[in-house]
Amino acid sequence: MDPDALSAALVAVIAPLAEARREGASDGLSAADFPLDRPKNRDHGDWASNAALKLAKSVGVNPREFAAEIAAGLEALDGIASVEVAGPGFINIRLDAATAGSLAKTIVDAGAAFGTSDVLAGEVINLEFVSANPTGPIHLGGTRWAAVGDSLARILSSQGAKVTREYYFNDHGAQIDRFARSLAAAWAGEPAPEDGYGGAYIGDIARRVALAYDGDLAALDPDTRQEVFRERGVGFMFDEIKRSLHDFGVDFDVYFHENELHESGAVARAVERLRELGRIYESEGATWLRTTDFGDDKDRVVIKSDGKPAYISGDLAYYLDKRERGFTRCIIMLGADHHGYVQRLMAMCAAFGDEPYVNLQILIGQMVNLVKDGQPVRMSKRAGTVVTMEDLVDIVGADAARYALTRSSTDSNLDVDLDVLQKRTNDNPVFYVQYAHARTHNVARNAVASGVDRSVFAPEALTHETESALLGALQEFPRVVAYSAEVHEPHRIARALEELAGLYHRWYDNCRVIPLGDQPVEDVHRTRLWLNDATGQVLRNGLTLLGVSAPERM
Repeated sequence: MDPDALSAALVAVIAPLAEARREGASDGLSAADFPLDRPKNRDHGDWASNAALKLAKSVGVNPREFAAEIAAGLEALDGIASVEVAGPGFINIRLDAATAGSLAKTIVDAGAAFGTSDVLAGEVINLEFVSANPTGPIHLGGTRWAAVGDSLARILSSQGAKVTREYYFNDHGAQIDRFARSLAAAWAGEPAPEDGYGGAYIGDIARRVALAYDGDLAALDPDTRQEVFRERGVGFMFDEIKRSLHDFGVDFDVYFHENELHESGAVARAVERLRELGRIYESEGATWLRTTDFGDDKDRVVIKSDGKPAYISGDLAYYLDKRERGFTRCIIMLGADHHGYVQRLMAMCAAFGDEPYVNLQILIGQMVNLVKDGQPVRMSKRAGTVVTMEDLVDIVGADAARYALTRSSTDSNLDVDLDVLQKRTNDNPVFYVQYAHARTHNVARNAVASGVDRSVFAPEALTHETESALLGALQEFPRVVAYSAEVHEPHRIARALEELAGLYHRWYDNCRVIPLGDQPVEDVHRTRLWLNDATGQVLRNGLTLLGVSAPERM
């Protein structure tokens, strides 16, 4: 009996009991009103409910007394071994072994689909992440967003949403000018401009531009030469960024060029739309957006008095463009230094007539630090000033890097210990989970060699306490994935996988799939093979959602 079926059964038991005490008390009751929880202590059963506590007051009865009535009704149902009332009125439910164990076959039969749902069907989501300026390699903050963003896209898609991964290509503005000047200086053998970019990669890109240019750079006037370095240098740099992301397992559906917003008239169209909505006014020779009407601390200049667009003008045009492309929800992942932008972006969303935090959602990620030998790692051999995505992948590999960056909440700063990630021990969380998956395949291979197959499935045989705990964790996986999608937190899946791996290892130590010595193969061994394979499937599904490989041998 899965949680949804059990919740439905709970409602079926509660409704007549509530109606008998107060007419109309059962109106509108649904399974969503009574979510089930997993008891922290497995001795308390498989599921727990506080339904009696929630309803007791409305039906005019003591919660513990009402819980006892509900418990009696549940105990009469097939598949439920026992129901106990605890504390002031909590209901602890234990499934019989056959009902609980049937999950193993359900998972194996479902395969890669286990954990998916259609709860987000109809949602068309634009997920924008990384969007690093094309002026240098991706630093650790962008690397964290690459790992988390790609995982979130996979998770949202698994719940039925149509997700477009989008990279906002910042090829407009002062930072591109500084990049072009830096390249030109490196080509000429001069020091980088005071406000420019350093690092060995600048010299590399400058040499590539010079080799690719069909002509004599030295014969060009400085402005024309700088334009050559701008146009070609940005292209070469962005090619490197895309290659680094691809090697990290991240590819985007759309690369949106900021310059297009200014060249296509999109900014003017956005301003005109807001003017039609009554959100725009003129003052002191400038054009303003009335964002204070929507919670911002001050109104924002959109077009400056000199006629040039202000920074927010690009945001307005870009958001409107996304909505006009048919996205029902726009999710933008930003670094910690952008925290102050959230309120003005939400005000912008409201000014267009949309719902803040629904049509537009902003995720803020905190900083990442690398640690080796107990000391912070601050310098890159290639970039010079910051540690890059390539540095991290070169040291620990893409799998370990992605897992380490995804397994913690983005709300907190993250210290990544390189010494731990290079170990092939249980101290290394990605090794711990991947090894559990590889072990399930090793057990399956050895089972075949020993004559154990899945020709029989007898779930009532799965009675060991470690089997109950393992089945409980497997049952939770779809709910963890669904909740991760709802709150945009992929780290919950990583933590669930680590818990599952630990439970599997304990089960492996206590329950044999392969008989000892000359003992015959029995139905319990065949059924345990189902459980073994189900665990491997869930570990594989979870690692896939995180963009991490699931090796069959280690």
